[in-house]
Amino acid sequence: MKNRRVPQFFTALFVAAMCVASAPVFAATAVFAGGCFWCVEKDFESLAGVTKAISGFTGGTIKNPIYNGNHDGHYEAVEVHYDPEVVSYEQLLEHFWVNVDPFDARGQFCDKGHEYLSAIFVAGDAQQASAEASKAKVDKRFAEKHVVTRILPLTTFYPIKGAESYHQDFYKKSPVRYKTYRYACGRDRRLRQIWGEDATV
Repeated sequence: MKNRRVPQFFTALFVAAMCVASAPVFAATAVFAGGCFWCVEKDFESLAGVTKAISGFTGGTIKNPIYNGNHDGHYEAVEVHYDPEVVSYEQLLEHFWVNVDPFDARGQFCDKGHEYLSAIFVAGDAQQASAEASKAKVDKRFAEKHVVTRILPLTTFYPIKGAESYHQDFYKKSPVRYKTYRYACGRDRRLRQIWGEDATV
């Protein structure tokens, strides 16, 4: 009996090892605000290594903010889930900058108001340092202009949910309406004007 159990034991070990080896890498997260979260979500989900981007609100003090209601003080933001073995936080920052207008102190593109301001929400010292370094590069590149995009500590992120969940993956659910909005808002034209060949549109 003992001799017959030895192969089974090693088989079990092999199977367990294979399961560990094939286990998915847990995604890291980063939070960005860049105007309409429909657009920010699409921009990040187009980036290799990003597993998903969730639209929501953050930065304010009101609990459970809603789109068609009270979200005063909050930013429209996106929680980006990514595989750090494929894309780094620093690369996410680079992607963020070339998809926003860092000089607009009133909002982003055709959308004006506090909720549409651009911002990087940082969780911890490492993200803070990386965000500041990335902003310094933008400051240097556009030395004659004033970069108004803020770096803020991450507070509670409230995903869009319930009756307003249609905002999530809007560019997939309503592609014609999404493309019409994006074109009419002048987002891509402005991005090309600012970033030239670095624009990802």
